[in-house]
Amino acid sequence: MSSPASTLATHLRIVLVRPSHPGNIGAAARAMRTMGLHRLGLVAPHAFPHREAVALAAGADDVLNAAVVVDELPAAIADCHLVLGATARRRGVPLPELDPREAARLAWETAAAGGEVALVFGNERTGLENDELKRCHYAVTIPSDPAFSSLNLAQAVQVLAYELRMTLPDREPLAPAVKTDPPASSEQLEQFYEHLAQALVDIDFHKGRSDRTIMQRLRRLFQRAEPDQRELRILRGILGEAQRMARIAREGRTP
Repeated sequence: MSSPASTLATHLRIVLVRPSHPGNIGAAARAMRTMGLHRLGLVAPHAFPHREAVALAAGADDVLNAAVVVDELPAAIADCHLVLGATARRRGVPLPELDPREAARLAWETAAAGGEVALVFGNERTGLENDELKRCHYAVTIPSDPAFSSLNLAQAVQVLAYELRMTLPDREPLAPAVKTDPPASSEQLEQFYEHLAQALVDIDFHKGRSDRTIMQRLRRLFQRAEPDQRELRILRGILGEAQRMARIAREGRTP
């Protein structure tokens, strides 16, 4: 039984239309490969194969070697059931618009049902032309700063590939951090707070002001941090050293 990741990789292709720079093809291949995608389509690339594509693929040679090169977009998407056109500009083509997360969910649903999906990216300078967008079912726009909205081609591929990866139901979650030392007990925390309060007095932190508000805030800080016993020992060691230096300063001695 195939996994969701292999299902998506089997049924989804990234199509670059008229890419001008071979390095961008390689960087896009790398972006795909890091997210488990393998199928790359190229429509009328300016230069491919090319050593710059290989160099910037950074090891994603399998993606480059299997790339399908055609002369026109229709040939690259002829068997597709869902075509998503990535575009940063609002064109004259009245397409429904999706953000990357919505597009990724729709792509996964289509792939899971056995449909072929293409995610299409235009030329680095001009993007997808209107005739190319007309062949797409949806326009996908990456939210960005309106004053500087242009993404590098490979960056755009990486964003969409990441969102596709995040939709997978079998995506392995990040393992929670495991603490090897036992948590500090309530009694140990109270002893630490007493030590902290005294240390602040010893170094004249309050400068004659009330320490109540400061200690309340510091209590909340350390309660959120949930320090373990080793961390408390380190903190108390720091406090002890600060108290020692303050005592030496008061006595006018050399440390």
